[in-house]
Amino acid sequence: MSDNHSLKSCQDGTGLYVHVPFCRSKCRYCSFYSEPIADYDAGAVVSAMIAETERYELGKSIKTIYIGGGSPSVLTQENLLGLVNQLTLRCPVAEEFTVEVNPGQVDKTLLNELRGAGVNRLSIGAQSFIQQELEFLGRSHTVDCIHKSVQQGRMAGFDNISLDLIFAVPGSCLDSWKHNLRSAIELAIDHVSAYSLTYEDQTPLGRDLAAGLIKPIDEDTDRAMYELTIDELAKASLDQYEISNFAKDVFQCRHNLNYWANGTYIGIGPGAASYLQGTRSKNYADINKYAEAVRSGASTVESSETLSDVERACETAVLNLRRRCGIDLAEFKTKTGFDAMQLFAEPIRTYQKMGLIEKDGGRIFLTRQALGIADSILCDFASV
Repeated sequence: MSDNHSLKSCQDGTGLYVHVPFCRSKCRYCSFYSEPIADYDAGAVVSAMIAETERYELGKSIKTIYIGGGSPSVLTQENLLGLVNQLTLRCPVAEEFTVEVNPGQVDKTLLNELRGAGVNRLSIGAQSFIQQELEFLGRSHTVDCIHKSVQQGRMAGFDNISLDLIFAVPGSCLDSWKHNLRSAIELAIDHVSAYSLTYEDQTPLGRDLAAGLIKPIDEDTDRAMYELTIDELAKASLDQYEISNFAKDVFQCRHNLNYWANGTYIGIGPGAASYLQGTRSKNYADINKYAEAVRSGASTVESSETLSDVERACETAVLNLRRRCGIDLAEFKTKTGFDAMQLFAEPIRTYQKMGLIEKDGGRIFLTRQALGIADSILCDFASV
């Protein structure tokens, strides 16, 4: 076997991400790799993904599993459960097992089966509780489907349910966004991921924006919606722990916490990314090329990059600063070999003067004022 990931061992605490590259139809804003499921033999692709896992020594080193996409819930029950069961078999001590589902694509039978197979966290792609916004975004479900999926998830025994929401949809306002937030809160959701709508060039929404067919929300309203998100969710004990993520007490997403700590993770499936032993790699974002590589025993990797020590330190800082707890200075030095206060002296000094970064004890972190403009701030930590 010529795969450069062949039989690689994993350090303890590694995350496993499995990318299901199928959707019924592409949402208008989505830039993630996916294909229409009707155009492929999904069962054969799932078999290839299971075969790819055999190239790694997974075992007890895998602590979190996340099946995303695409849309895993477009798979048949047989294919999705077959994938879940194989992952559970290969990763027997995973503490958190998340599956992304779309409202309207799951029923109580499937949810009961997933829970019984070891899945203990659902991530539901709600996006909005306003039907007009769902239609604008190209979502195929209704608001009623969201309520039903959450209810059925609870009945199946899921006590850890997350919702994805999108704000700054054209035509929306603070009151409509507050309705979305309160609708999620009323469902007693354990975790919320809230993102401002982005317009990627290669998406239908991106093309419409470039053609002048869409008037995006202005920056001030976008920022006000973000501030409202933090305040409204905090009232419901959904505390912000990362720029776009909010959770009750013990329901922070462990899989993503590992990512923001710049921990190691394995990506399985077409288009999936991995980070192992200081090397980032990405599988073919092409189902046919990927499946042929697995079948022939060749590498599934389309591109890879081994980071220098400084690059790894910069990436660690950027990811750490996305967390509300920021950079633990002692932990950073142990992990990277660098003193963060020295390595990033200039941006730290600049943003401290502006009130955008604080140092408290052994940590540095973004202030509340900085969160809405975090991307521009973090650019100054991406290289030194």
